[in-house]
Amino acid sequence: MDASALNAFLDELWTQEIVPELVDYIAIPAKSPHFDPDWQASGHIDRAVEHMVRWAKAKLEAIPGASLEVVRLEGRTPVILIEAPGELDDTVLLYGHLDKQPEMTGWAEGLGPWTPVIRDERLYGRGGADDGYAIYASTAALLALQRQGVKRARCVVLIEACEESGSYDLPFYVDHLAERIGSPSLVICLDSGCGNYEQLWVTTSLRGLAGGLLTVEVLEEGVHSGDASGVVPDSFRIARALLSRIEDEATGEIRLDALRVQVPAERIGQAKAAAAALGEDLWRKFPFAGATRPPTMDGVELVLNRTWRPQLAVVGAEGLPPPQSAGNVLRPLTTLKLSVRLPPTADAGRAQTALTAALTADPPQGAQVRFDANQASSGWNAPPLAAWLEGSLQRASKATFGREAALMGEGGTIPFIGMLGEKFPEAQFVITGVLGPHSNAHGPNEFLHIPTGRKVTACAAMILADHAEEAAIRR
Repeated sequence: MDASALNAFLDELWTQEIVPELVDYIAIPAKSPHFDPDWQASGHIDRAVEHMVRWAKAKLEAIPGASLEVVRLEGRTPVILIEAPGELDDTVLLYGHLDKQPEMTGWAEGLGPWTPVIRDERLYGRGGADDGYAIYASTAALLALQRQGVKRARCVVLIEACEESGSYDLPFYVDHLAERIGSPSLVICLDSGCGNYEQLWVTTSLRGLAGGLLTVEVLEEGVHSGDASGVVPDSFRIARALLSRIEDEATGEIRLDALRVQVPAERIGQAKAAAAALGEDLWRKFPFAGATRPPTMDGVELVLNRTWRPQLAVVGAEGLPPPQSAGNVLRPLTTLKLSVRLPPTADAGRAQTALTAALTADPPQGAQVRFDANQASSGWNAPPLAAWLEGSLQRASKATFGREAALMGEGGTIPFIGMLGEKFPEAQFVITGVLGPHSNAHGPNEFLHIPTGRKVTACAAMILADHAEEAAIRR
């Protein structure tokens, strides 16, 4: 491909069309079903689908034989399926999602989840980077190849609407569309992070996730703390003691063997390279309050902590009234929502069983304790990169970013990738994205770094071209 022409074409397309489309998409509160159980009645997911389909369908008219369909299974969120025939008897699957996380509090003045704002080449608002840009980037990459007359394999673009809820609808669509998807030799997923905005970042692993609701109940109703404290245990203290069975509160280290794995030597080597590339940006990208600091200043350890080591977070609570309305009362119960990130190769089911046993066995002072396990997703560890793909990643990064590509695990979970890894064990995977420093996916002030979105699109196009050359050689 002519890299200069590619970059110029995508720069214009992003500026003139894609960014305005994303602005309108961000304004749609298309929350994932887990956060909007009445999504069918609210209609926001369907609005987002219609918005994306209108643009993509018009653009696909320039690609001979390309088609777009919104596929709907009864009672399930829809998926957008694009099929673009190629010159080679091979298939590439490109993936993204359009559903969003909920609002979250703490947005800066003038910003909001459904209020798109562009500042300093950053498009603020929920969902642009995670992951609304994916369908636009995938379609634009196909257009760029068509414009230059570059051969490629058959491409299938799959955009789901349930990823932020764990992709529980997606397996049904993958089975339903099995013949139309085929057997891809390459999967490109545009739903991951980047360590900085200066080079292409490829995700080599994803952590799994286990979690649920821990409830500690000590009373049938609240009682005066002056009368009962010292006799009745505080439910929060019991919950705190139970959490200490899982986590060392001083260091954050997870104590359960079922939640830990041996880190592969290859990933340790990549962690060293990533830590060297990022330096203090590894931790400075986070909005620490006051003098808060990481558990260590060793960059390699920090990379491994967020990619290959289990971590516990308490992400929600019930039974705790707000301070202004909290009386001197021993509360009857405390419920904590627990989220445990698991190493990529840990067995999520085994981890969930171990969590349940540790939290509920022999509760202190006979308190009523239950753990409602409601989430268990195993992670993913990428297969070794083929030589052609490793070379392609480096060429694409240098041609678009002007710097070599970097490889690193990500701390998040994309259940779809693990499922595809099992379904297509011979496929190569390129997992990349635009969620870099301060982009704050799922939190306040989430943004899409526009230049990175454009450059990742260009990288995807170049990788598709290299894949076609490799496929032609194999045949």
